[in-house]
This record gives sequence, C-alpha cells and structure tokens, in this order.
Amino acid sequence: MKDSGPVPDGAAPEAMRKSLGVGAVVVIAASSTAATTSIGIGLGLMAGVVGLHLPAIMLLAFLPVLGIACGYGRLNRVEPDAGSSYRWVGRTLSPWLGFLTGWVNIVSTIVFMAYTTTVTGSAIIQLVGKAGLHELPGVALDPDSSVQCTLIGMLVLLTATVVAVRGLDLAAALQKWLLIFEYAVLIAFCGYGLFAGDQPFSLSWYNPFEIPSLSALAQGMVLAVFCYWGFESVFSVGEEVHDPKDASRGGFRSLLLMLGLFLFAGTAFQRVLPIDELADNGATGLAYFAEKLAHQPLAALPLVALMFSAAASLQAAVIPTARGTYAMGRDGTLGPVWTRLHPRYRTPSTGTWLITGIALALAAVSLVIPTVTELISATVNAIGIVVALYYALVAIASAVRFRHLLRENLREGLTAVVAPLLGGLVLLLVGGYLAWTFYSSTDHFELAADNGWFELSVPVLMIGSGLLAGAWSRWGRRSPYFDGAQSV
Repeated sequence: MKDSGPVPDGAAPEAMRKSLGVGAVVVIAASSTAATTSIGIGLGLMAGVVGLHLPAIMLLAFLPVLGIACGYGRLNRVEPDAGSSYRWVGRTLSPWLGFLTGWVNIVSTIVFMAYTTTVTGSAIIQLVGKAGLHELPGVALDPDSSVQCTLIGMLVLLTATVVAVRGLDLAAALQKWLLIFEYAVLIAFCGYGLFAGDQPFSLSWYNPFEIPSLSALAQGMVLAVFCYWGFESVFSVGEEVHDPKDASRGGFRSLLLMLGLFLFAGTAFQRVLPIDELADNGATGLAYFAEKLAHQPLAALPLVALMFSAAASLQAAVIPTARGTYAMGRDGTLGPVWTRLHPRYRTPSTGTWLITGIALALAAVSLVIPTVTELISATVNAIGIVVALYYALVAIASAVRFRHLLRENLREGLTAVVAPLLGGLVLLLVGGYLAWTFYSSTDHFELAADNGWFELSVPVLMIGSGLLAGAWSRWGRRSPYFDGAQSV
C-alpha cells in the first residue's frame, strides 16, 4: 500500500507549516471536546433523559468511542492527512462515502459553531449578571434569549477566527492557559461538591441496566457521544505535527482525560443537585451548581470557565474544519478558494474565514428557536446522529483496510479491526434507533425543538446536501477523486 504522507517542511510553497508537538495536540483535542461546556450544559440535558445515571451513560458511550479512536489512530499512522476521515473512507470504501464523510463532518461542525456561538453569549450574559449588570439602555439582559446570546457570541467567534488564522502554535498556546484555568475551577468545585453535597450516593448511578428505557438509553448514548465528539480533530492537523504519531497520542490522552472529567463531574452534580433541579436548569446548570456550593464572587468562577471553554471550542472547531475543506479543495471536490494559504502563517486563512461566515449566517437563522435551552437540545440530537454515522464509516474503513492484521498480528488486528468495527456497529444501532424514535414520535412537522420530524430533518438535510454536493463535484467539477486517481 502506497502512503503519500504529509508534505515535508520546505518541500513546496503550498505546504502547511509543521508547528505542533504532542502537548499542543492534546490541547487542541481537549479544546475541541470542550469538557467544561459539555458538563455545564450537557449534563442537565442528559439528566432529563437518563435520570440519575449520568456516570453510567458517560462510561457506556466511552467504549464505542474508544473503539473508533483505535481506528483513527491506526489510519493516521499509515496516512496522516488534513482530510483524515474524508481521505481514509474515500480510498478504502468508496469516493462517494468518503465525500459524504467529509461533508457531514464539515456541516455538523459548522452547526456546532453556530450553537456554541449562542452558548458563549449566554455564559457572558450570565457572568455580567453576577457582576450586577442586568440591563442595557432599554434592553433587559436574558441568558436564555437566543437573539442576545447569539449577537454577543458572534463577536467572540470573530476574535477566535483571527487567532486561528494566525497559526496553530498561537492558538494552542492560548488554549493551554484557558484549559488550565477551566480544569482547575472544575476540579475544585466538583471535588468540593462530592463532600459537601447532601444527595445520597448510590452505586446504581454507574449501572447502565437501570436506565429507564431503551429510548432513553439510545438518546442518552447519542448525547454522551456528542460530549466526546471532537477528539478526532487532532488527526486533521496531521500534516502540521512534527511526528504523525503525536496526533494519535494526543487523541487518546484527551479521550481518557474527558472520561475522567465526565465521571467526576457527573458524580459531583448528582451529589449536589436533586434530579429535577439538574434537569430543569439546562443551559444554566453549571451556574446553578456553583451557587449551591459557594457565594459570590467565587460562584462566578465556573461561569468564567464555561465562557473560556465555549470560546476555545469555537476556535478549536474552525481549525480542523478549515483543514478538511483544504484537503477537499486540494482534491478538486471543493473549489480552489479553499486551498489558499496565508502568505505568512501558512494556514488555510480563506477557508477559515469562509467557514466562520457560514457559521455566523447559520447562527442568525437559528434565531427562529426562541430559547437557548431548546436550541441546544435540537442541535445536539441532530449532530449526534450524524456523528454516529461518520464515526461508523471511519470504523468500517479501518476494519477493511487492516483486515490482513487478523492473520498477521492478532493484537494489532484486535485494535485496528475488531474494536473499531464493534464501536461503529454500536453507534449505527444507537443512531438508527434514535432516528426511528424521532420519526415515530409525531405525525406532523413543526418548527419546534421538541418536534421529532423537525429534529430528524436536520441530519437528513445534512446528508442530502452532501449527496447533491458530491454529485456536483463528480459531474460538475469532474474531480479526479471520484475516478480513483488518488494514490492507494
């Protein structure tokens, strides 16, 4: 098998600059998964689905994601590429499936950026409210108002984009300090909550067999997988890492870090908050948790951490997405505009700004959903289904590409073939069951976050648009990617 690998330093003027070590890779992966944001707003959503089993669902979802990570790591070892999943699935399974994988990855990340823009604005409004600022001239500030939160978050996204264009070394350095602050605050408050909470501890919290229903299990799994989503961003910067193995190490380390944080925080939240209070607070769950444990101004620290986490995840989201579109433009499946690099920083600056512009436009469209909590619920479910699909495709690609290892090296065959395949099948089953649940939950379409057909329409539009875009690339652009011209 011929592996092209990344372009070496100085080999061509269009090559991206190698500027990352394993530490920076871990930082990018941890920022992409945005543990503080997932804990701050995601635990309340999951509690409304699985009840007092947050640690169980996070542990259960980790297993298939770990299998998927094994596939990503093995593929990256033999072929580090800015396109990562798009490239691997296209070469191994089918160019059409490869394009669809790249497309839904890009679209789902842009949707994530749009809703995270609103989450960031909500955190800022909550924070200034704690400081005593509750209104501007003629406008009462509301942390659950989609309009106010989105407008403020847009300014943060623009700032994050400027840093991302400047280069990955600067982005990683900035995110490192944000992560240190976030995790220090999170660990301190959750650690104190474990001892100060008055809710009785129970080992049943870790028992997935006590989750109330199969539907709750499926939706809880999708939400939990969404919390882990983002670890694979490290593989899209494989061409900018000094050693491609560092990308794999960074991905696995960030996943293990996320598991520990989610289990720790899930247990602490349930020790402090009764289940109805945890579920009812939704997007403001972290602030409510902090107020139960401390007075101001200390209680505002988790809100600052949430704000930093959301802002860092915006920056971390635009970085791999711009690399994905860069790889697709390089293959001719997208236009050449996506391949333009900054003359000084050697980053795909034009694509980065285009992605930011699309995310800003989508954030403006999402204002039809009136509250932040409803917006988060609708977005996370939709993205979760799509993520389950493209994770499964990467897992299958790994199993097919390395199936010979089952005969040659059983240990490596288990990690490169069996583990990814089992993880992919689990996610396909969970995503498919949740999609069926949405379809059968109603008999009409309504533009509302709790309407099953509306929630299902979002992933359908993501996939459908990918098929149309693929057709245009195949017959309109006549990309050689679809003719098998790429080296394999």
